[in-house]
Amino acid sequence: MLIDAEDYQRILGDELRKLRRSRGWTRKELNQHLQSEISLQTLATYELGTRQCSVVRLVELCVAMDELPQDLLAKVHRRVFVDEPGRVRVDLRKVVADASAELLPLRRWAEDRLRQAGEHGAAEVALDLPALERMAELCGLPTVDLIGRLRRYVSR
Repeated sequence: MLIDAEDYQRILGDELRKLRRSRGWTRKELNQHLQSEISLQTLATYELGTRQCSVVRLVELCVAMDELPQDLLAKVHRRVFVDEPGRVRVDLRKVVADASAELLPLRRWAEDRLRQAGEHGAAEVALDLPALERMAELCGLPTVDLIGRLRRYVSR
């Protein structure tokens, strides 16, 4: 299974932000607990998932917030690799291989996503309910039927 680096980074940032907020801290307050000097802008970009942080920096952030780094990464891992409620994880290559006429709009979308991702891009995506509802509408299928069909395209 390929890792979608952007998705992983975004979820890591979201978990860092949730952890900080669970402590009731602002970014400025978190910064005061850190061993090294980090700008508030840098903290913001970590939380937004637009900037990668080193392993050492991640450990520093976790230690400051009294969280074991492995526990934080386990949360990220579960969100990235395990279906979340209301989400369906789909292997786009399997969608493209399905020749069903009613899935033509979905197949075209999957082909486009694979083309955009390139040779080393993620071939698996997690679709939320609004995306599933729109795709079902485009395919002329009830959402529950589309979800049932898409479950066959899980790569595991």
